[in-house]
Amino acid sequence: MAAALRVGFAGTPPFAAAALTAILGAGFHVAAVLTRPDRPRGRGLKLTPSAVKSLALEQGLALFQPATLNEDGARAQLAGAALDVLVVAAYGLILPQPVLDDPRHGCINIHASLLPRWRGAAPIQRALLEGDSKTGISIMQMDAGLDTGAIILARGVPIGPRDNAATLTERLAAAGAEAIVETLTRLQRDGRVDALLQHEDGASYARKISRDDAAIDWLAPAVQIDRQVRALNPIPGAFTMLDGKPVKIWASEPASGRFGAPGVVVRADSGGLVIACGEGALAVRELQRAGGKRLSTADFLTGNLIRTGSRVGETPVN
Repeated sequence: MAAALRVGFAGTPPFAAAALTAILGAGFHVAAVLTRPDRPRGRGLKLTPSAVKSLALEQGLALFQPATLNEDGARAQLAGAALDVLVVAAYGLILPQPVLDDPRHGCINIHASLLPRWRGAAPIQRALLEGDSKTGISIMQMDAGLDTGAIILARGVPIGPRDNAATLTERLAAAGAEAIVETLTRLQRDGRVDALLQHEDGASYARKISRDDAAIDWLAPAVQIDRQVRALNPIPGAFTMLDGKPVKIWASEPASGRFGAPGVVVRADSGGLVIACGEGALAVRELQRAGGKRLSTADFLTGNLIRTGSRVGETPVN
């Protein structure tokens, strides 16, 4: 019988915690966990542990939270764990070459796209923004490139017409958890896993989401703006300007037809809030003012007067 693997795990958000939960549930020995340092969150900016840290503490696992992996001390701690393999999932830090080389079987990444499409930091959001009908999970042998390593295993995941980043992430996390357990099982049984080199054909880069990505351009088609709303829910949220102040739109539906100048409110009553776009219009279902709560459109309009014919955003009306 093959010797039990000494597995290391590096990850931070709930997406990663789902994989760690599955690895532990399958009976693998997790010798070390890496996660990002606690970050200030919420209105009080209280230091909050990551989902992976909370799970590691709950399970009594050896936990490390280096600010960088480029320091000798952090690398020495990892080397001291004598890992056979390091599993990486949405960790948030670049792994330098000595870290990539240290585990006996190298480092294996759980990436939330079907590589080589959407290499980079925001594959889930970019897939939604582009209107992809399918994405998936790639289990990849890591190298020094940006998500360029050889593919060990891939699993497709369909994107539903009303998926947002939260719902799609949940399904991808489940698929990734299943796929990494299958990969580790093969590695422990056979002492190796086969991997295929990526092709550069079809490669695309999923750059990090910026404030510019979140600002709604009402000149765009309603279908595209609706994708933006869904892609940026729950983080950071698509926003527009209302009376000179930002308002986030959390849920919407596109409507086809002719509605007038982009950015003009064509309906704001008990029946809903509808805003004209470059093509069609956006029926807004849920909004939030800065510092306020997320509200249904009906509740929002109760406390916020929006007149038909007024304009949102910074789009000029001809």
